[in-house]
Amino acid sequence: MALKTTHAVALCAVILAGGCSFAEDALFPTNGTVAPNQTNGDSAKATSPASNEQPALGRTNFEPPGVTVGAPTGTFVGQKVVSLRHDLQQLQATLSRQNQALQAIRNDTVQDSQRYHGTVAAISARLQVGTTPGNPILTQQWNDSQSELDRINDDVLKMTRLSNDVTSSSAMAAYLLDSVRAARQLSGAVDEDHRQLRILEDETNRTVVMIERLLTELSNDITRQQQYIAAERQNLNTLAVAIKNGQLYGPSLASVGLSPAAYEPAAPEAAPMTPVSGDLPLVTIRFDRPDVKYEGALYAAVKSALDRRPDAAFDVIAVSPTGKTPGQQALNDASARRYAEQVVRSLNNMGLPVGRMRVSASTSDTTRDGEVQIFVR
Repeated sequence: MALKTTHAVALCAVILAGGCSFAEDALFPTNGTVAPNQTNGDSAKATSPASNEQPALGRTNFEPPGVTVGAPTGTFVGQKVVSLRHDLQQLQATLSRQNQALQAIRNDTVQDSQRYHGTVAAISARLQVGTTPGNPILTQQWNDSQSELDRINDDVLKMTRLSNDVTSSSAMAAYLLDSVRAARQLSGAVDEDHRQLRILEDETNRTVVMIERLLTELSNDITRQQQYIAAERQNLNTLAVAIKNGQLYGPSLASVGLSPAAYEPAAPEAAPMTPVSGDLPLVTIRFDRPDVKYEGALYAAVKSALDRRPDAAFDVIAVSPTGKTPGQQALNDASARRYAEQVVRSLNNMGLPVGRMRVSASTSDTTRDGEVQIFVR
């Protein structure tokens, strides 16, 4: 990829001679000396792995407190106490099984995550030291990591089903607590009946609290794991681009300071045909030869822009040379538009939501080949 060095100068015009160049420092000036922003496919490598750490799972062991045994009194209320005590024992037995299922799911999730991260780390390490584009070994490892991430997703689905079961237990516990309190209002009870009912109410109430804590912890685990899996799928997409080009980029652009609203799907916005702005573009990709290698520098520039301005969005402008005839102009416009769509796909594969990109087209007398300019907005 042929690149030209660009220094930060206020709103200066830039003429780019081919390949991919970016002028991040001109768009985001810093104090002191401005480092040149020349880069190429090799220097665009990232040192950080493409994967995030798995969020911590809850660690509480929700073992039921048990039920105190009481002697039958022979009264009608005493018989009611025996029945309610049996119901609480059954509920706690169910809660114990649900707790065992939770601990097993957590253990499986940790093991599946370790395998996944081990595979991703192996891919990242190989890309870090350099490899051939489209290395079939890395491609197979990427397929393995995809399967391992699917297993983590299956674990989250198990958590969701368990949460539904615990919700049923919560409803049963609330009903049981109401029944115990109602039994204290029945006539014909002896003092021992009320003593046992008070104990039963306390133990039922503790069971209710434990179930609610279990539901809360499960809900938090599910939410964090779902967000983690979504981010990792974006990272895998970026990793696939890195394997295709034989170089490591870093995490998905989706994880670089993007707000939740940015993840809403939206078609790229079509802007009217307007002249290219006089502002310095963040990236200019000139398609002056087949198979231009632009993705490394493109990733580095956009990630750096998002690091500095997390709410940034981008204009992707297809710039076509002025044709001598209407037919030639139409061909130039179509070619430039195709290049812009290719760049949008690359950015989307790197994790940048299409809703943060706006595509437009323009013509220029100063370019002989189709090019794509990217501006920060």
